Amino acid sequence: MNNKLKYALGLTLLLSLNACEPNTENIDTYNDKGKAVMVLDYRDFQKAAADAIDSMLSSAAMQKPGGGRYVLAISRIINDTMQHIDTDQLVKKIRVQLLNSGRVAVTTSIGGNGREDSLPLDTRKLRENDEIKQSTIATKGQIIAPDLSLSGKIIQRNIKVDKKTLQVEYYFQLTVTNVNNGLSIWEGETIIGKRGSDKNVSW
Repeated sequence: MNNKLKYALGLTLLLSLNACEPNTENIDTYNDKGKAVMVLDYRDFQKAAADAIDSMLSSAAMQKPGGGRYVLAISRIINDTMQHIDTDQLVKKIRVQLLNSGRVAVTTSIGGNGREDSLPLDTRKLRENDEIKQSTIATKGQIIAPDLSLSGKIIQRNIKVDKKTLQVEYYFQLTVTNVNNGLSIWEGETIIGKRGSDKNVSW
């Protein structure tokens, strides 16, 4: 097969693939006017996180007496919906805003689902390694235990409105607990409701 024929076949294949590709456009995530969907999307997580942050930062209980920052650990966020979602979509947004507020520091060395970052503790294992300059290794008693823990649950409830209409309700429930005494110091709930054709899949 000569080079001209190879080029023609390659060009034909490329054009046919482009012709089959559906129209695609970028989403303006700051001003998305796209139609709502029955499943949870990034807009729902943005709203739930924004509601939680507004409530937390307006709560006197989230202000540490005497100033300074609370240390927050992430406990379990349970997904009790019919969707396979990563609850960190919600948690990460909340963490970023809390950190930026200056009121809270988040520990990644302690968590309800295990350590998010194992390196701080793993580096302590180098203390007996003669190849490592020991003065550069963190000393004992430096990792800070959390003052607070963040836990929660995302619940889905399906309601048949009529023969053709389905209503899906999502409840974002969050709790901040004082680790020292086990008492809840803040709780919040955001409800997101969607109503549409019962032919839409909600999982």
